[in-house]
Amino acid sequence: MRSRHITASALAAAVLAASLPATPAHAAPSQFTVDLAASTGALRYGATGFLYGLGDEGIPTETMLAALKPQVTAQKAPDGLQHPNGDALKIAPMFKRAGGRDIQIYMQDVYQQWPYENLGITDYLAKVDTMTRKVVADPYRSSYVYVPFNEPDQIWYAGNLNGLLADWKSVFQKIRSIDPSARIAGPGFAAYRSADLRAFLTYAKANNVLPDVMAWHELGDDFYTSWQQHFDDYRAIETSLAISARPITINEYGRSSGDLGVPGNLVQFVAKFEASKVDGCLAYWTTAGGLNDLVTRNNQATGAWWLYQWYGALTGNTVAVTPPSPSGSLQGLAALDASKKQARVILGGNNPASGVYDTNVVVRGIPAFLGSTVHATVWGVDASGTNPSAGPYVVKEGDFTASGGQVTVPLTGLKGQSAYHVILTPDRDLTTAVSSRYEAEYAALGGTAKVTYGTNSGYSGTYFTEGYGASSTASTGFVVTAPADGYYNLALRYAAGPYTGAPANRSVRLRVNGADLTDVSLPGTANWNTWNTVTTKVYLPAGINRIDYRAFAGDDRDAVNLDYLDLSAATGVVSAYESESVSNTLSGTSVVVSDTAASGGRYVGWIGAGAGNTLRFNGVSAPAAGRYRLVVSYANAEVVGEHAYNNNIVDRYAEISVNGGAVKKAFFRNTLAWNTYRTAIVDVDLVAGANTITFGNASSGFAPNIDRIQVAAVLG
Repeated sequence: MRSRHITASALAAAVLAASLPATPAHAAPSQFTVDLAASTGALRYGATGFLYGLGDEGIPTETMLAALKPQVTAQKAPDGLQHPNGDALKIAPMFKRAGGRDIQIYMQDVYQQWPYENLGITDYLAKVDTMTRKVVADPYRSSYVYVPFNEPDQIWYAGNLNGLLADWKSVFQKIRSIDPSARIAGPGFAAYRSADLRAFLTYAKANNVLPDVMAWHELGDDFYTSWQQHFDDYRAIETSLAISARPITINEYGRSSGDLGVPGNLVQFVAKFEASKVDGCLAYWTTAGGLNDLVTRNNQATGAWWLYQWYGALTGNTVAVTPPSPSGSLQGLAALDASKKQARVILGGNNPASGVYDTNVVVRGIPAFLGSTVHATVWGVDASGTNPSAGPYVVKEGDFTASGGQVTVPLTGLKGQSAYHVILTPDRDLTTAVSSRYEAEYAALGGTAKVTYGTNSGYSGTYFTEGYGASSTASTGFVVTAPADGYYNLALRYAAGPYTGAPANRSVRLRVNGADLTDVSLPGTANWNTWNTVTTKVYLPAGINRIDYRAFAGDDRDAVNLDYLDLSAATGVVSAYESESVSNTLSGTSVVVSDTAASGGRYVGWIGAGAGNTLRFNGVSAPAAGRYRLVVSYANAEVVGEHAYNNNIVDRYAEISVNGGAVKKAFFRNTLAWNTYRTAIVDVDLVAGANTITFGNASSGFAPNIDRIQVAAVLG
């Protein structure tokens, strides 16, 4: 469903509004119970889905997506006219690289109008034929799920269920005739409609056109009180009709105001969808390409992004939780990872107007590996609207003695719009948690990397990561925040004691935002309780960055233990070049334009819309041949038409050529105003000495307005 046009500023105001049933400001503490002995199955991460959350290749950046363990995205039909971006086939490569599972195709979005213009089923079947053949020819064919109808109870078939059933059969059969292995989702009602779903499934079974994935939307207040009723009723319908249980995707969830960008409200959806093991896609209420307001400025996190990052960081199996009330505002989920010896709890939600609330997190079924005394670190993240979040902060830390296999962690002064993350470990902490420090034991571990909570000493936090010895697969992945574009010192604390067959000095491979960067030399330490710190200076984009330290060798030169990563601002050589400089070459329609908001008071516009309209920076100097960060300051506020329900922003792209070489296509996220300048980073390979960098766009579309560029070596 698409709502009225909502601007970023309007949304920022909306998320501050009260939205859930009121709770007294000074009520007695509630009780939120977690039972670690009651496993509820493997993590699905299903709530991490998006409708038009992806705009174009690189919009948002792959890092913003990959850090969340994305599962499902619902996108535009191939070459559809409904919106200017979000084409399912075009975003597929990035989504799959980021680990995404399914890409749903909103087939009716081939039409331009909203509600969709009704040109008859014959017209639609012809379009379905064309779209399906494009999908069949696509290399990611097996990842697509066809969604033939979107909200048919309101569009084309309002009050005409029989018409929908007949056309569902026709479209279903058309898709399968071209793509026999097609997965098809439906019916896609705008809300849960029990009687209509029963009629739909009865007809679909009788005519052999049952959907492979059941889909409907949860966009109203009733989700908060009635989700379990909806889910249970649907499963009962399946059972009564002897239909095998279908996977469920709620391919639009969240209300038009008050939910997007609000961690405390979104916890409701995450908790309930994970408990039911269904998938869900955040609704498309504002602009495409920002993960439905989890991302701002293309690479910066809102408060809500961190909620989903915590969710993606859960490992092991989910366990039973009991909130104060099944339909109340305070909800959460929890997971236990026996191999990592950690339990994690995510919770939040209260009437935002009530200010703060108190709750006791009661954890039962404490396993033996956590010990008789449990260490708890509690993190919080606040709503930030569509502004960048300051990130998580430490709320509380302490040791709690288990009694009868149970501990109670009292939490006071919690904020209604915020979300909270409790990490339980054995009582092995040596130092207190620091918000700006990234502890290895809390990081994402890969391969043979592990946390043992053994008998070592001298480490920071609650323990460290090991398992790099005799391994080429171990990895420790940190998610860090850079306040601004620039150089940062990555200070890695490690131990590299004596290890049979290993050299005295070790090294690990540094990967930044999915790309191998360099091998970091780590001098040997006297023993495994002696720690050292080695710093690598790297140029990072503003916002979220993924920093991975990986084993890489067939021998044991990478046998180390990792303690933590510190990030601090550094200085380095960054060369700036203004677009309006007389040293540059402007061709065709490209022209210098005055704007007090631009660096130097001017920018170059009207680049592109033809191969001859270019801006060439001359004399871009590089001290040595190699890879450099090209930081482009630009503005782009192009909008297509006046769509009634969404701001149809265009993510302009530029074709960038270095020294007249091959063109590299880079999309630039819409800045929402022509006098708002943002930066985007494109990696380029330069030769030693002078280089030229040319911006153009040979298509009918324009490149963004270019203010200036900055050039910095990847490694400082």
